[in-house]
Amino acid sequence: MTMIDTETVAVAPRAEPESAKRRDIIDGARKVFFEKGFDGASMDEVARAASVSKATIYVYFGSKEELFEALVLNDRARSAEHLFVVDPSIDDVASLLHRIGLSFMTMMVQPDHIRLVRMVIAIAEKFPRVGRAFFDAGPCHGGQRLAGLLRRQADLGRLQIDDELAAAYEFLNLCQSNSVKGLLFGVGAQPTPAQIEETVERAVRVFLAFYGTPSTR
Repeated sequence: MTMIDTETVAVAPRAEPESAKRRDIIDGARKVFFEKGFDGASMDEVARAASVSKATIYVYFGSKEELFEALVLNDRARSAEHLFVVDPSIDDVASLLHRIGLSFMTMMVQPDHIRLVRMVIAIAEKFPRVGRAFFDAGPCHGGQRLAGLLRRQADLGRLQIDDELAAAYEFLNLCQSNSVKGLLFGVGAQPTPAQIEETVERAVRVFLAFYGTPSTR
């Protein structure tokens, strides 16, 4: 950060977190970070992409790390709006798990999601707060939401679970199989919808074989 930037941060009051300008900056940052990576991205490029001045960025974010952390939290919040949202009228646990698994896997294999995970892993050692923010807002939050759904199914007598959070993580790991790891390391092809469907169906069968009741296995 230059001396001018430092002075700007020192005197400029922070703006309201949910302002339209803040969203514009995050959207611009997403384009730059995904194209250049964390280390390659500059605040000047973000300013151009967001059509704002660099001084304006520092009104909202004190550093590139803070901006990237906000991007991570924003993207995880967007994903949470669609993941683990189920039709309450579904009373078949296999259908419920199938729908959740498809929604989860469709998101996990998206190119932008893979890019984001790679960036977080690359900088987590240097900026552990970013890694923690991603983990809390992503895997941890997702596991907790799914655990609540599984507990509801157990209370209805459709599952036999003594630790719903552990069961939630197990189901999500079954759904991911090796597909996501392959994409992260650049050695796997983008799975087709049919392949995702097959993987999720297998995950549901394995999960219910262990946690299902006689009527749901």
